[in-house]
Amino acid sequence: MNLKPFNSKDHEEKENLASVLESSKEMEEDLMRTYLITAERIHDNDELKERLENFAQGNAKRTKQLVDELNDLTDQ
Repeated sequence: MNLKPFNSKDHEEKENLASVLESSKEMEEDLMRTYLITAERIHDNDELKERLENFAQGNAKRTKQLVDELNDLTDQ
């Protein structure tokens, strides 16, 4: 992962930014799935199950934001 500053005028840097955003989106999706699968397996702790579902909702919101950012980047 390249962490140098981004300049939207430079095509290579724009691609690097898209790569970072896409990687972040994939991580959020993986975490969301993990939380949901784990929550489904919990039957004796409603509080923990609810917290895991809330974590998954947070991941879903961040995933949506990352998708929006990627779409904005490709529209430029």
